Amino acid sequence: MAPRLPRTDSHSRYSARVIAPVIICLTVLACAEIQKGVPPPIASQQPPPPWAYPVQPPVTPPPDDGVPRRVPGSSVSLTLTQIRDLYVPPDWHPDDHPPMPGVVGHGRNPKTFACGYCHYPNGQGRPENSSLAGLSAGYIAQQIADYKNGVRKTSEPKMLPPPMMVDNAKSVTDEDVKISAEYFASLKYQPWIKVVETDTVPKTHIAGFMLVPLEGAEVEPIGQRIIEVAQDVARTTLRDSRSGFIAYVPVGSIKRGEALVTTGGQGKTTVYATCHGQDLKGLGDVPPLAGRSPSYTVRQLYDFQSGARGGLLSALMKESVARLTIEDMVSIAAYAASLSP
Repeated sequence: MAPRLPRTDSHSRYSARVIAPVIICLTVLACAEIQKGVPPPIASQQPPPPWAYPVQPPVTPPPDDGVPRRVPGSSVSLTLTQIRDLYVPPDWHPDDHPPMPGVVGHGRNPKTFACGYCHYPNGQGRPENSSLAGLSAGYIAQQIADYKNGVRKTSEPKMLPPPMMVDNAKSVTDEDVKISAEYFASLKYQPWIKVVETDTVPKTHIAGFMLVPLEGAEVEPIGQRIIEVAQDVARTTLRDSRSGFIAYVPVGSIKRGEALVTTGGQGKTTVYATCHGQDLKGLGDVPPLAGRSPSYTVRQLYDFQSGARGGLLSALMKESVARLTIEDMVSIAAYAASLSP
């Protein structure tokens, strides 16, 4: 088993004396399986897949009509102004999670959004960001440090959530990081995404930073894409933290992904369980992939390959993904998302 990185209240304690042996150990375990004779693709020949990096067009939200909104299974009622408040997350189901501490439940206007707004009070998250529930506190703290220090970026700067996360990371205190990391680490990630293999998908547009089916029944070939949409658009628009997502993936992609993940695909990549644990449920501070957003997973694979994402263990990941095509990434993400979290 790979050694566990220390959990601390400050990213500064992730010193080179601690992380270097971990990187070396994991590199020896995982990268030894990659055949060096397989030529890696050139990242510039693979532009960022636009379906994985939704770019929100300019939009003016409708004014608040003052009518309270409600969602199924909740006695809470909220106006549009309350639902849109980035500093106090709409909490439809407060009994689903512990009380949100500090910056999780209350941001600081104008610079620091509440963590629970984008990632939801229960940490389940959405396709445009990360599901934080059940990640280790050490991993969460390290990602905030990487955003803050400019080593974790995005391959598509026009996609707004990543730069928003950078700004938030630069405004939080060490205590904020400790509180939020420990809170989300304490939560259990719930089944959230239904994976469906298909040849055709609904035509979509971008709204709320994610793909949304167009009105009507128009469909188009899926190609080599993942189309991840809300199971109930109305509930997701209201930020209902019990309403999950459907991920449409190409026919056969789950089986192809399983082969890549479990065998390394004849030298294309590593055996993922080496670092991400049995059934991809995580190992120490290496995050779980099982049951998580496949759109998010593709973005991370691509960001490691393009060099946009650096930081802890990035050297290992960059080597692991160097030979992957977009089709490979789609297959790996589809398989991982299909697993029980």
